[in-house]
Amino acid sequence: MCRIITITGDLGSGKSTVSAILCRRLGYDYINTGKIQREIADRYGMTTVELNRYSETHPEIDAEIDATFKSLNDASNIIIDSRLAWFFVPDSFKVFLTVELQVAAERIASDLLRTSEKYSSVEEAIENIISRKSSENKRYMELYGADCSDLANFDLVLDTSFLTPEEAAEYIIGKLGN
Repeated sequence: MCRIITITGDLGSGKSTVSAILCRRLGYDYINTGKIQREIADRYGMTTVELNRYSETHPEIDAEIDATFKSLNDASNIIIDSRLAWFFVPDSFKVFLTVELQVAAERIASDLLRTSEKYSSVEEAIENIISRKSSENKRYMELYGADCSDLANFDLVLDTSFLTPEEAAEYIIGKLGN
């Protein structure tokens, strides 16, 4: 079994939910960048989209987040839900979750736990998803040369658009031994 699993993917693809299920099923610990980023955004009085834009000219934000992941290469039995953990922990089992944009927007717009990502409509959520993804991909390419859009960087790519989180987790577990 893999000692470190890194999970990234599209916004609204179910990364956090699937990661939590995997942690329960495998007995792994969980580290979540989304939570860290939302906490930083709250601390700055910003939305996550605003924090991403701010981060484009303030590298200390990425440094604060990324330092955590760089230190995890020797860890065991952890699942890391992060945009760049696959890059910082290259020997992990790298999973990328995809989702159709409309499905992602509906998931995000209806998620009551996303206090820093409240949208008045699905259309507004779509605009913000596109903006955030563009900002992150640009920044990560400039900072690290990490191409988050190149799916060849991952051991497993899974579309979660019409899967339950439990089905996605089961599929991932099935691929861990291969």
